[in-house]
Amino acid sequence: MENFPGAHWMPWGEHDAAAYVAVPTAVSDKYSRGVLGIVTGSRAYPGAAVLGVEAAARTGLGMIRYLGDATDPVLARRPEVVAAPGRVQAWLIGSGTDSQDLGLLGALFSDALASVEPVVADAGALESVALAPRRGVIVTPHYRELARMLAAAGSPVEVAAIAAAPDRWAIRAANRLGVTVLLKGATTWIAEPDGAHLSVSIAPPWTATAGAGDVLAGILGALLATHSTAAGEPGMPARLAASAAVIHGLAASIASRGGPIVALDIAERVPDAVRRLLGADRA
Repeated sequence: MENFPGAHWMPWGEHDAAAYVAVPTAVSDKYSRGVLGIVTGSRAYPGAAVLGVEAAARTGLGMIRYLGDATDPVLARRPEVVAAPGRVQAWLIGSGTDSQDLGLLGALFSDALASVEPVVADAGALESVALAPRRGVIVTPHYRELARMLAAAGSPVEVAAIAAAPDRWAIRAANRLGVTVLLKGATTWIAEPDGAHLSVSIAPPWTATAGAGDVLAGILGALLATHSTAAGEPGMPARLAASAAVIHGLAASIASRGGPIVALDIAERVPDAVRRLLGADRA
C-alpha cells in the first residue's frame, strides 16, 4: 500500500462548518433554497428512508422529492415531502437498500449517477458508483462497504486492513475510484481524488447505533442541494461532507448528553446543531 508521505489531514470543526450552512433571506423561496431528490429505503428497510428524509428536512432546504420504495412511512412522518419526480439540485441514493436486490431502484440510481447534479451515494448504491464512478459523487461507506466497493472496482482489500489504517484507505479509495470518500468511524475521514483531506472527530461513542449513517447521509444531501452551484469547485465536496459530519456529531452530542441515543434522536436535534453553528459563526 502507498505510504502517502505528503498526506496532510486538516481537522474540521464548528467554525469551519458554520460557513456551509445556507441561511435563507427575505427573497428566498422553496426552489432557491435547494431541492433534494431522494431514492432510499426499501420494503425491508423503510426506516432508513424515514431517517434520511427527516435529517435532510431538518438541516434546512426548500423541498424534498422522495422517489424510493418507502413512500407511505416517509409521508406519514413528513407530509410536506413531494412524492413525484421533477427538477432537483442534488441526489441522495442508496440508504436502506441492498445492492443484490435493487429491482427498479437500480434504474433510478443509474439515472441519478448519469445526471449532472451532485450525488450522495450510500449503502446499496455504493457498488453502482464503484462500477461507474464520476466526479460530483460523494460516497459514505463504513469499513465493510468500502472493502466491497474496492473489490467491485477490481482492487480487493481486507476489512481489517481498512480498519487498521482508515485514513490511508480513504485517500487510496478516493484516488482509485475518482469520487469523494467520506469514510465513517470514530473519526470520519474525508478525501477528494488528489485533493483535500479533512477529518472530523466530534461525535460521541453513543453515535455508533443503527440508522446513524442514514441520518448523516440526509444531512449531507441537504448541504449538497443548498450548495449545488458550487459543488463542483475543487475542495467543495470535501468541505460539505466534513460540515455534514460536524452537524451530525453535534446533533448526536446534544441528543446524548452523555447517555444512549437512537438515530431518530440525532435527526431531531439537527436544528439545534445548526443553531449552534450559526452562533459559532457570529462569535
